[in-house]
Amino acid sequence: MAHALDMIDQHTLEQLVQANSVRGANVIAQAGGWGVVIQYGMTERVLAVRRGHIRIWPKLDTLVAFLRRLGIARFQVDATSYDAAAKPARARVDAAERMRHAHEAAAYDRWMREQVQASLDDPRPGIPHEQVQQEMAVKKAALRKRLARAGGKV
Repeated sequence: MAHALDMIDQHTLEQLVQANSVRGANVIAQAGGWGVVIQYGMTERVLAVRRGHIRIWPKLDTLVAFLRRLGIARFQVDATSYDAAAKPARARVDAAERMRHAHEAAAYDRWMREQVQASLDDPRPGIPHEQVQQEMAVKKAALRKRLARAGGKV
C-alpha cells in the first residue's frame, strides 16, 4: 500500500458511508496484516488510526467484519504482498494491558461513587469527630491492657 496516499480516519469514513459517497474499497495485504484504501469521488485514501499511522488488521476476517459494520460489503482484495509468517510492524500487547487498567479504574471509580452516595443518603445522624476520638481512645486503652496482660509489647 503506497504511503503517498492521503489518510482518512474512521469517523470521516463513517460520514462518507452515511452520505453514500464511498464508491469502493481495496483491501491490501501488508507485512503482518491487512490495510484498506477507500475510494470516494475521484480520491483514494488509506484508512488510518488517530496517530496518523496506517491501520492494520492482523486477520482478514476482522477487517471484513469492520467494513460490513460500516456498510461496505463489496470490496476488492489484493493479496500480492501477503506473508502469513510476517509479524505486524508494531505489537499492541500493551493496549490490552492499558484497557484492563482503564476498566479497573472505571470500576473502582463507580464503586467509590456508590459508596459516597450511600453515605450521603444514609438517614442516620452523623457522629461528631470528638465522640469518635473518645470511643477509639477507650478501645485502644482496652487493647493495650489485653496486650500487656498477654506479655506483648505496645
